[in-house]
Amino acid sequence: HSTQPHDSDYTPIRCTVPRLKRTVVGCLPVLYWLPRYSIWDYGMPDLIAGISVGIMHLPQGMAYALLASLPPVFGLYTSFYPALVYFFFGTSRHISIGTFAVLSIMVGSVTERLAPDNDFLIMINGTNSTEVDIASRDSYRVQVAAATSILAGMIQVVLGLVRFGFVGTYLSEPLVRAYTTAAAAHAVLAVVAQLFGVSITRFSGPLSLVYTLVEVCSKLPQTHLPTLVVSAVSIGFLIAAKQINSAISAKLPVPIPVELITIVSATVISFYIKLNGIYTIKVVGEIPSGLAAPRLPDTNLFREVIGDAFALAIVGYAISISLGKTFALKHGYKVDSNQELVALGLSNAVGGLFQCYAVCSSMSRSLIQETTGGKTQMAGIASAVIVLVTVLKLGPLFQELPKAVLAAIIFVNLKSMFKQYYDIITLWRSSKVDLMVWFVTWVSTLLLNLDLGLGASIIFAVLTVIFRTQLPRYSVLGHVPGTELYLDMETHREVREVPGITIFHSSATVYFANADLYLEALKEKSGLDISKMIIYKRRQEAKQRRREKRAERRAKRRAKRENGTVFVMPMTPRASGDQCSWEYLKGGGDPDSATLGTVSELQDGDTTTLGSSSEDTLSRDLDKVSLGSLGKWTWDIHSIILDLSTANFIDTVAIKTMKNIFHDFGEIDVTVYMAGCQVHVVEQLELGGFFSETITKGRLFVTVHDAVLHCLGHQGTSTPGLEYSLEIPCSSKL
Repeated sequence: HSTQPHDSDYTPIRCTVPRLKRTVVGCLPVLYWLPRYSIWDYGMPDLIAGISVGIMHLPQGMAYALLASLPPVFGLYTSFYPALVYFFFGTSRHISIGTFAVLSIMVGSVTERLAPDNDFLIMINGTNSTEVDIASRDSYRVQVAAATSILAGMIQVVLGLVRFGFVGTYLSEPLVRAYTTAAAAHAVLAVVAQLFGVSITRFSGPLSLVYTLVEVCSKLPQTHLPTLVVSAVSIGFLIAAKQINSAISAKLPVPIPVELITIVSATVISFYIKLNGIYTIKVVGEIPSGLAAPRLPDTNLFREVIGDAFALAIVGYAISISLGKTFALKHGYKVDSNQELVALGLSNAVGGLFQCYAVCSSMSRSLIQETTGGKTQMAGIASAVIVLVTVLKLGPLFQELPKAVLAAIIFVNLKSMFKQYYDIITLWRSSKVDLMVWFVTWVSTLLLNLDLGLGASIIFAVLTVIFRTQLPRYSVLGHVPGTELYLDMETHREVREVPGITIFHSSATVYFANADLYLEALKEKSGLDISKMIIYKRRQEAKQRRREKRAERRAKRRAKRENGTVFVMPMTPRASGDQCSWEYLKGGGDPDSATLGTVSELQDGDTTTLGSSSEDTLSRDLDKVSLGSLGKWTWDIHSIILDLSTANFIDTVAIKTMKNIFHDFGEIDVTVYMAGCQVHVVEQLELGGFFSETITKGRLFVTVHDAVLHCLGHQGTSTPGLEYSLEIPCSSKL
């Protein structure tokens, strides 16, 4: 006989061409759709969408750089490099990768904390006064932002490679919307100084928003009126133009580039009127032409920004994947969560080498890309080309652009985030728990800053999940006549109770946190107080043993009165709960001449001797009444079915609880069954040593209906109104 293993005993791992192709395409999704790209079908829609998004990139890139406390040109860099990287690695066809207000303000809090103005003060020649070395400060802030972006990207890549894409599911929609709403408040205070033309100190850490608000209010008397006029005019023009744009958008092939028109007009007016020279209105200043060479920032910064980088990684991914899945569902394609993590991480890491800061998808730009007919990420390439041309050739033309105009663009764009306050009304009507998550997220983000606020929000959201699984809804199920359905008897009037059977259902998984609550709820719903009933049973058993001993002693004494040798033994084997009579031999010393006598088991204080008396019958009836007063009558319920269809796992604590349930109810002659267990739950029961000679797999059933049929057939009962077939298929049991 050959001892060599058969080929079917193992599956060898071979590097086949199809396997290699799937692996490469999985890492580079562009190789899947680009060879199938149809220029005739997709070329023109992608070009129009790309130009529209690219035009939006210019004002938003420069404006959001102010939120990050960086020179505007680095916002343009951030709108270019990450979009190119995402083109090769991303799986969404419609999201626009680049600058975003929330991430920009988060980066700004890091740069302001690690590179405050006070660290770059220099003496003015010939005076005792000081001024900020803006060039040195901005150079160091760029390094801080780049280091944060690289580290956030590395975190995202690692999470994607270890298949941790589901981490975004822990950031629920109410949490993300509340977080972005609170972040909008931080963004408003960050740009309000530019709107009023005053200089303020940006604070970091807990209560930084409160300190910044106090600082802004204290500086309002120093408002620069020309700057305020420019801000007011820009805000008024943007709001009016956007309203007109939305009103006639259905009649236009592409939206009117309101923001681009605003910055071009403001730049031209500023150049000819000399707003900077005559009215001392701050302008963007020098914008270098060309692209900077890649370089690695100071690695010592990584230790100081790791917490901020992690927060940026999680928030950026949550925003991007939510938008990506929304568009994918609408247009009928799939977005890979893990690959999106890798794509976004590489966009951040590579972008950081080129002095970009952290990016994610933009809601406004993604919506424009989708509504203008964009079909693939070729639209992202077209928008990147627009940004590239601006950086190489057109950048210096915007040197006279007032910073107040960029601040006005940010302020108006945040209007959509402030509309999210309507979520309070919606959540109040739909879910109070989600409303609590929203409110706690909003308050913690406002008061604890963006990084600590995110951590506190996630912790609270997880606690709500634990709380809801620890306190699930417990119910007793009844049968829907004419079907195999079993529903909650309290909420459905048409269901009928199956006599003699309690079907117990929990809305959540049974695990260590709610195992005790599960047992208590089972006792309450079944009406059987197991603890009291077992105690009472044991007391009755102890009384029975005492009766037997007294009966034995009486038999011996009576035999002695006959002056003979006594041989005392039970007349019949004693069954649980039965009376027992004792047999003895009476007579002289010769056993052969002895005669047979009997004495019955007596109650406490009884003096009668023979047979089963009326007092014995009364005692048994009293026992039944006493047991019934503790709950349901023990003979009314013969079976309990535990519906575990909602359990997706079971731990060791829950296994012990289940064992106790089977054992305790078994002591009062109630048989317990399980129904609806998933295969891996059964495997966990096996590994936990749940099954034994007394608890076999015969107690497991695929459905509740199968278990009910078994219980009725086992008891030999037929229930009026339930047309059950007592023939159970072999496949019913697990």
